[in-house]
Amino acid sequence: MAVEVPRNTTTIVKPSWLKVRAPGSPEYLETRKIVKDLKLHTVCEEAQCPNIGECWSHHTATFMIMGELCTRKCHFCSVKKGTSDTLVALDPNEPERVGLAVKSLGLKHAVITSVDRDDVADNGAGHFSKTVAAVRKHSPGCKIELLIPDLKGSRRDLEAILASTIDVLNHNIETIPRLYKKVRPGAGYVRSLSIHRWAKEIDPQVVTKSGIMVGLGETRDEVLSVMDDMRAVGIDVMTIGQYLRPTQNQLPVRAFITPEEFKDYEAEGLRRGFRFVESGPFVRSSYHAWKHTADVEARE
Repeated sequence: MAVEVPRNTTTIVKPSWLKVRAPGSPEYLETRKIVKDLKLHTVCEEAQCPNIGECWSHHTATFMIMGELCTRKCHFCSVKKGTSDTLVALDPNEPERVGLAVKSLGLKHAVITSVDRDDVADNGAGHFSKTVAAVRKHSPGCKIELLIPDLKGSRRDLEAILASTIDVLNHNIETIPRLYKKVRPGAGYVRSLSIHRWAKEIDPQVVTKSGIMVGLGETRDEVLSVMDDMRAVGIDVMTIGQYLRPTQNQLPVRAFITPEEFKDYEAEGLRRGFRFVESGPFVRSSYHAWKHTADVEARE
């Protein structure tokens, strides 16, 4: 059973299964140098991902484009928030730097995400497309996965992104409908599902992927209901991970989900027809991303 967190607790003792080794391998340091030298942002750092040591040691990083300031105010996320006074224009040279980083790291599968830039006319669709083109130029054999925002529900902008010919279209549902206003103010559950439904209508061959966090107060039945909604719009790959509070400014953890419960969710997902389910305490949207497409292709 999940380990419930008392609501009046200020100091939380994490369960034994929530331990990771501190980063510091030579490969990790090399990845960090490449990222810093090219003046790039990664969601690994900005979102304080617990897997940064493992992933960077394998020369894998999730690049975050369009700067480091986000126009949304999601209550689970530690990415810096931008305002009309602090937001700056998109960097036209950023796509090329991402392409060079992918080549320098020798990536076979690149994951590119972004902050939300609701202030940009096309919600960043053109910037995503330019970044894909730069990766294709420098690493033509590399698979490309885009983890995109909801584009304010713009199908036209989604069409522009998919026209850049990507391998995986990832957009996270994040949580159950009941918790949306609390967790993702400014976003919409139906809107996020629509992104995936449209993606399959626009390009039936693209692999679609989405993830949720658990431990925010959801029930098992609510998680299974989200799985059913995901499958109804054709989502191929699902990720499920434990919500971990980045700082005291974000929502508190309500429960620690056990490894056994994560295994149960994995089994339920596969039973519902997902082609791959990555489920575990430290799973994040881009964790082991290269495995997801490899497994999907193996089953075709």
